[in-house]
Amino acid sequence: MMVKVGDKMMLEWVIEWLRKNNVANLVLGVAYLKEKIIDHFGDGARFGVNIKYSVHSVEGGTAEGFRLAITRHVPDETFFALNGDQITDLRLADLYDVHARSGALATIAVVHPQLPFGVVSHDEGDFCNGFLEKPIMKDVLISSGIYVFQRSILNYLPEQGDVERTTFPSLAKSRSVMLYRHDGLFLTVNSPRELEEAEQELKTNRR
Repeated sequence: MMVKVGDKMMLEWVIEWLRKNNVANLVLGVAYLKEKIIDHFGDGARFGVNIKYSVHSVEGGTAEGFRLAITRHVPDETFFALNGDQITDLRLADLYDVHARSGALATIAVVHPQLPFGVVSHDEGDFCNGFLEKPIMKDVLISSGIYVFQRSILNYLPEQGDVERTTFPSLAKSRSVMLYRHDGLFLTVNSPRELEEAEQELKTNRR
């Protein structure tokens, strides 16, 4: 969250995107580097939003983080939740509409992943007959870490663990998880290479 991408911290890009999507009341779940995050963002006023903080443990995972944040600070029946480590142009209003129509307890925004490597094709004699640099995998969908939840999801959030391994598999069995497909900009920064690619992508989108 505190990694700098271009001229802003990663979390600043996220907050700016939320504000552009008319989401101004935020609850930040903080664990690692929580003092630095709270000190930098404060109450959110200088970023045009209102921020409250929910402290959780690193070991508790996303399930603990979401559960504590919801029980402490989120009175709404329907709300957005996200991991906070992505840069995207996803329209939250469209995501919300899909969720509202579905009747699901959770809706996950999904994207087609881009391979970080070039793909080589070959003939029967193992001679290269084609090369595709970092293709988009159109037959695969991955979670963007951006969700819409109903408050009743609290009944499915364990004390510890990650929602991807605990909550979502359980809800999927009862067809309670909807997908929203996003084909636009989606960047994460989990390595120096991804940081370099994200900065280049942002420069391109600003032109």
